[in-house]
Amino acid sequence: MADTDPAPEIAAAPSPAAVAPPKRGTTRRNILIGTGAVGGLLLGYAVWPRKQRLNWVAGPDESRINGWLKIGTDGRVIVAVPQAEMGQGVYTALPQILADELGADWNTVGVEPAPLNPVYANRGMAADATKKMPALFRGIANWGIGEVMSRFEVQLTGGSSSVRAYEPTLRLAGAAAREMLCKAAARRWDADPEDLDTANGFVIYKANRIRFADIAGEAAQEDMPSEPTLRSPSKNRLMGKAVQRIDIPAKTNGSARFGSDVRLPGLVYAAVRSGPTGDPALTGANVAAARAVPGVLDVVKGPTWVAVVGTSWWLANNALDAAAPQFAAQPKPAGPWMAKALRDGLDTGEIAVAQDEGDAAALLAKPGTITATYSVPFLAHACLEPMNATARITDGHVEVWAPTQSLTLATWAVSRALGIEDKDVTVYPTLLGGGFGRKVEVDCIVQAALIARATKRPVQLIYSRAEDIAQDKFRPAAVARMRGQLEPTAAGKRVGAWGARIAVPDPAWSMMRRVMPSFASDAPKAGAGSIEGAFDLPYDLGAVLAEHALVDLPVASGIWRSVGHSFTGFFVESFIDELAHAAGADPFAFRLALLAGSPRHAAVLRAVMRLGGPLGIVEPGVARGIAIHESFGSIVAVIAEVAAKPGEITVRRLSGAIDCGQTVNPNIVAAQVEGAMLFGLSAALTGDIQFEGGRTTATNFDGAPLLSMAQAPVTQVVIMPSTAPPGGVGEPGTPPVAPAVANALFAVTGKRFRDLPLVGKV
Repeated sequence: MADTDPAPEIAAAPSPAAVAPPKRGTTRRNILIGTGAVGGLLLGYAVWPRKQRLNWVAGPDESRINGWLKIGTDGRVIVAVPQAEMGQGVYTALPQILADELGADWNTVGVEPAPLNPVYANRGMAADATKKMPALFRGIANWGIGEVMSRFEVQLTGGSSSVRAYEPTLRLAGAAAREMLCKAAARRWDADPEDLDTANGFVIYKANRIRFADIAGEAAQEDMPSEPTLRSPSKNRLMGKAVQRIDIPAKTNGSARFGSDVRLPGLVYAAVRSGPTGDPALTGANVAAARAVPGVLDVVKGPTWVAVVGTSWWLANNALDAAAPQFAAQPKPAGPWMAKALRDGLDTGEIAVAQDEGDAAALLAKPGTITATYSVPFLAHACLEPMNATARITDGHVEVWAPTQSLTLATWAVSRALGIEDKDVTVYPTLLGGGFGRKVEVDCIVQAALIARATKRPVQLIYSRAEDIAQDKFRPAAVARMRGQLEPTAAGKRVGAWGARIAVPDPAWSMMRRVMPSFASDAPKAGAGSIEGAFDLPYDLGAVLAEHALVDLPVASGIWRSVGHSFTGFFVESFIDELAHAAGADPFAFRLALLAGSPRHAAVLRAVMRLGGPLGIVEPGVARGIAIHESFGSIVAVIAEVAAKPGEITVRRLSGAIDCGQTVNPNIVAAQVEGAMLFGLSAALTGDIQFEGGRTTATNFDGAPLLSMAQAPVTQVVIMPSTAPPGGVGEPGTPPVAPAVANALFAVTGKRFRDLPLVGKV
């Protein structure tokens, strides 16, 4: 349908590959911070540049002690948090680390989102990619990647990295501040600073006590200590304690503000309609019909979408139906054919070897090889808060309020789309109503900025539920061919050869070409990164061959909770169970024998057995299954207790054990593992996104159902004591759930369930 009257148009953006991240301006006023021995960790970075402006500003009633801490005259201890709070507890765990070293009173601790600055870059994102390197090379690689992250100011929440990335820095920041407070107080009391200490918000010297608030101004003038001394574990007062979460009161009394809660003077509301997956061009829209709807203020067209702007979101969204947008035909739109393409891809796709030890190929070619093929579908993120963003442009400066997982990527995206420098973009992060990787993406943020420019008004864009599902960046579907050879030993059979070939699109490349195009290759490539969790396993598997078969499908894929581990955990742990059955061994004992060289994994496995109870048939129609998986620096084992009868699956209990290294807040750890297990259970039972004609068949939660409260099982979690460095906790609980449920179903039905979702297959 042709346009019937003019509407603002958005020109196509330049080719992503041709656009580099804009350089950051240095015009914002503040003090110059040099980098010394501790400055590289506390306040800056060591290579690019040697000095950096710190733009975290102290108010008139605040003293900024360093780049991570301010103390107010009213006694408030304010910690800068550079990570997005999406329910995972970073607004508590990160301040808790600093407050512990500082000696703060937890009742006085608050947070502020850290602004975009190299100081706050997530330097720890490389930890998983480099963990198998020799110690020396790993240290060099982590340092180098960290420098790059700082150079490009990459503030990104993902990969369960928050505590792992920032714990060392926050400890040093707290320790340095403590020493500065003690030095300032020692000057007043004519005492040796070494004789002073802090506790519960006071500096203490013998019978003398002074509040942080009363000495903070003087402390801020002290020199930053080059090598602050960390507290001994015995003096830790907050680490490992279940202190109250900072974000909970506001979330329970309704004062918490999420993206769609933003209100600005003169705010108008927008709804958007995009084409099928693959971003086909917008070919027509009945602009006149949309404008005729009462309350419609404007219609804005982009290259692949059309938006209606109105006095309320509801009428704007309804007016899109009147616009009846049309999109270009696709040569081969996403549809049911993709399932066969994945299975064919096991033999026809581009193959990359992730691990090749021993003569696995030859051993697996021998008679007696056990083979099984598994599959998982596309999955949506299904955040309860749909994508949204609010944008305002004033005198060429763009302000954006959004629930984003990355200030950096959002800033770059807006600057690219509008053809401006990133210094002319300010992104204010809000609380996130779920993220799971979807809110790393920048599509909604860019659209909001473009609509604000076209309409010359502050605009709030909210995706409808249908649009949120249809325009998701999906966890890719995958198919695995698993092979194993058993060999006899004096104690029974063991695994002598192991093979895994997984056909899956490359979600990292798909995401990178959208959000960091300058860093993306021209085309996807097969590689180990796409099948994380399927190689370098803790099991003693003899000869090993792990391969990625690249399959390129016309669906935008992205980062989903636990990423590749979300499907490799299902493939690996389901097949381990099959091999245990073939060996005539108990699934627990079989795994334990394979973990003889991995004592941490073995301890977690034993712990979940003590918690979850014996495996196999519990009572008629009820059985327990087990799985264990390592991801993001943590090890999680799960036992699922499942009742099954024809046409019905009921998961009665999920028991989990986690070794996440040193624990900051056990309540947060337990909550995250429980949440991750339920998230994984929802995906295992009903998660399934199908396509027809390039579009998702689901338009709401009735077509993409989530686990309901009535379906939620009893959950219980045990946290292992550990002296290892902190691991992630937000994602590792998801991968072992689906295989534990499938293994329980085998125990109760005698049938292997190799394809997800499980509902409807009993």
